[in-house]
Amino acid sequence: MEKTKNTVAIFSNLSDRVKGILLILLSALAFAFMSAFVKLAGPLPSFQKVFFRNIVSAFVAAYLVYHFKGSYTGKKSNRQLILYRSIFGTLGIIFNFYAIDHLVLSDATMLNKLSPLFVILFSYMFLKEKINRRQILCITIAFLGALLIIKPSFNADLLPGIAGVLGAVGAGLAYTCLRGLGKSEPYYTTVFIFSTLSSLIVLPFAIYFYIPMTSSQLTFLLLAGACSTVSQFALTLAYGFAPAKEISIFDYTNVIFSALISLALFGELPDFLSIIGYIVIFTVALYMFFYQKKAV
Repeated sequence: MEKTKNTVAIFSNLSDRVKGILLILLSALAFAFMSAFVKLAGPLPSFQKVFFRNIVSAFVAAYLVYHFKGSYTGKKSNRQLILYRSIFGTLGIIFNFYAIDHLVLSDATMLNKLSPLFVILFSYMFLKEKINRRQILCITIAFLGALLIIKPSFNADLLPGIAGVLGAVGAGLAYTCLRGLGKSEPYYTTVFIFSTLSSLIVLPFAIYFYIPMTSSQLTFLLLAGACSTVSQFALTLAYGFAPAKEISIFDYTNVIFSALISLALFGELPDFLSIIGYIVIFTVALYMFFYQKKAV
């Protein structure tokens, strides 16, 4: 108990920027463990995995809505965007989980990190935000980096890589919806609605394709849900302490965590072309990070 108080006291004395960085690192680590637990759950349908991943978040968010006396349905003016966010976010998770099951963990993670670049594109298309030639060039180069990870072979082996990119597209669309919402809804309301709707969306498919689970598989999926919850809330709190332009790049440590966990648990390492792809995508992300920071 005393150690906990000391830890809280130390955290409280840190600058907001350092708090933001630590929380985003926690989010990245939790997300890496979530992906690992999803993979450890074995050959279960992605729908089934998504349901258990989101149902945990739904219960935690429901408690927070109750605790803060918030809304379970959100403002009427925001419901359409929240619905779109839920649909696209759910599709993104389904594709991402399929990629996690069939690719090296760090490969699936890095493909998912294309989502911020898709946000730039979709924000231009749907929110009428400006896009310039540098951003278009960055998106193109990042896509070429993704091809190094996917290594197109034009057969069934290509499907997991395509799923990884589609997962990033779904996440990008979901984040674009969140961008449209701005700060008009409390984070716990948004997380509750998303997690609940996502669970309901996949439930019929999870029931239809259901495969009986062992106790260890169920445990892994519940742990995946717990890690996802920690990741979501840590990320939200991180951006409450510091703006994205100062800390967003630290979210890419998720790939490092995933590579280390993948090596430790599955004995998997990315190949040379994948590593080159990582470097290309990360370099683009780093450039965009400094470019946007300078532009603000």
